[in-house]
Amino acid sequence: MRSRFFPRFLQWTLGALSLCLCVLAYLIATGDRGLWPRKPVARTLDISRLDKAQAERLGWRPAGLDAVFSYAATLSADTLVISTQGETVASFGELSKPYRTHSIRKALLSALVGRHVGPGPRQISLDATLQDLGISDAPIPLTDLQKQATVRHLLQSVSGVNHPAAAELGLTAEKDRLLGSGENQPGTIWAYNNWDYNALTTIFEQKTGLSVASAFRTGFADPLGMEDFSEADVSYRHEPERSQHRAAAFRLSARDLARFGQLYLDRGEAPGAQLLPASWPALITTDFARTARNDLRWGHGYLWWLPNPEAGLPEGTYFAWGLGAQAVFVIPEWSTVIVHQSETTEFLKRLIPALAAAEAEAAEAALEQLVLFCFQPENRRSDYCVEHRFTTPKEFDKLITLIVAARL
Repeated sequence: MRSRFFPRFLQWTLGALSLCLCVLAYLIATGDRGLWPRKPVARTLDISRLDKAQAERLGWRPAGLDAVFSYAATLSADTLVISTQGETVASFGELSKPYRTHSIRKALLSALVGRHVGPGPRQISLDATLQDLGISDAPIPLTDLQKQATVRHLLQSVSGVNHPAAAELGLTAEKDRLLGSGENQPGTIWAYNNWDYNALTTIFEQKTGLSVASAFRTGFADPLGMEDFSEADVSYRHEPERSQHRAAAFRLSARDLARFGQLYLDRGEAPGAQLLPASWPALITTDFARTARNDLRWGHGYLWWLPNPEAGLPEGTYFAWGLGAQAVFVIPEWSTVIVHQSETTEFLKRLIPALAAAEAEAAEAALEQLVLFCFQPENRRSDYCVEHRFTTPKEFDKLITLIVAARL
């Protein structure tokens, strides 16, 4: 019985964790407290690069790229791609292998909605209210006030609805702090809120009559020439005891994510087709909310993040982000897309038993201990710590700083 139950439990928990943005609040603190490996073990990376003249033509210093990839070798990153003007400047990793995108799924969902915005019967009006669309929830129904939230509010993360949601493990404390337990006037409070994104998934599928998987394949994967995506790479997380709305999760390869980022760089235009309204990408940087953070996740617009202006990235930069430093950066001023991925399966396999064994109040400490395991000298050279350890947000920030420094 146990042998059949545990794989199901593992899959269930991995699904929940894979969709988190930040179950790891303590991980941010660990970097700030100086808990870093003093002598990280560097892996040998098989790096593909343009020659010096070509890199410089596209605005990159070869010595700066050396520093970027030397540092990436000390992380557990599985792919890193830097693409400028549609050319791959430098990359490493198995670029054709689909990885869990984690919360990058929200930027993918935003694109699906953007493709289907309009007044038609199978299109989505951004100003339609949840009441107009017949959206409520179960087991806890929405109030009349909550039903006044619009599709645009969901995309802006300002619905104000504080309901339980599928795949939000680790996000509830911050959401509760921002939204409280009562009603909120829609459009007044920003909160990273899986309920908004899952309700948006329901609205998309009900209005268009399309599944997320088929809509992404026909709307983006096929016309962009994605080589590694199939509809089987989309799955759902459903927790009916919490909410009727499901979370749709994706797996995508680095080269296909780079194509998706390039679409935004090209303002929604693909060869021979306008896949998104040209105005859609611009909404990210013109209609965004300030978060309470001063790091890379400084702003949030239409389910993409905006970096702190002091991060050194050009104005107009935005990025999608997921657990384990999954990232797609779109940098219009540099005509550049950057993709970073890490395989999180081994980390999650260790995290699940640690959380299951811990009392609720000790879960955060169990999580911290798992991360700090690889910070200890005696563990740094273990296969797990060299290949699979969790990349902390502060480490990823340093990688971005090096990328900024590599520009001419």
